[in-house]
Amino acid sequence: MTFEHACALDAVPAGGVLAVDVAGTEVAIVRTDDEVFAIHDVCSHAAIALSEGDVDTEACEIECWLHGSRFDLRSGKPTGLPAYEPVPVYPCKVEGDAVVVDVAHPINETEL
Repeated sequence: MTFEHACALDAVPAGGVLAVDVAGTEVAIVRTDDEVFAIHDVCSHAAIALSEGDVDTEACEIECWLHGSRFDLRSGKPTGLPAYEPVPVYPCKVEGDAVVVDVAHPINETEL
């Protein structure tokens, strides 16, 4: 795996999301109370930035602001219509005070 710097951990507020570019890939870094996730920052339904939507930390989902599609942050699977195609979810971890992401190896690659 090839992890690359995405952002500083404190740049992502708890319960919030930050849009970043990692090696030319648009990624939404989402922080729940105790976890960090990296999901492709484009809704599979309407090509809208997911980072502009709301995060549901209890359900571990992000919602597209335009049509209300919801995606599981762990799997990228849609949990609410109108989207029916998953979006890539990338391995990520915290190293020191930084969030690093591997955009070359999506977690859900076989489902895309």
